[in-house]
Amino acid sequence: MPSIEQLASDIEEIKKRNQRVEADKAWEISWSRRCIILIFTYILIVIFFVFARLPKPFLSAIVPAIAYVLSTLSVPLFKKWWLDKMYKK
Repeated sequence: MPSIEQLASDIEEIKKRNQRVEADKAWEISWSRRCIILIFTYILIVIFFVFARLPKPFLSAIVPAIAYVLSTLSVPLFKKWWLDKMYKK
């Protein structure tokens, strides 16, 4: 049978893990993350368009960058639907 000290240690480990999980979840749904993704996606697409010699790469890269961010916004809706309808235990 585990000692009280061992149980207290286990509880502390669980609390620390829960804090990490909560922080990860907060980051995943944060607007900071979405803005960073938008900026990096835009820069990457501009670089690609410049090398591909497409006209107006700075303007043309706006649409796919915004589309990518919009797709990340719709994922939580589909996740909720999937969990409600498809993932039943």
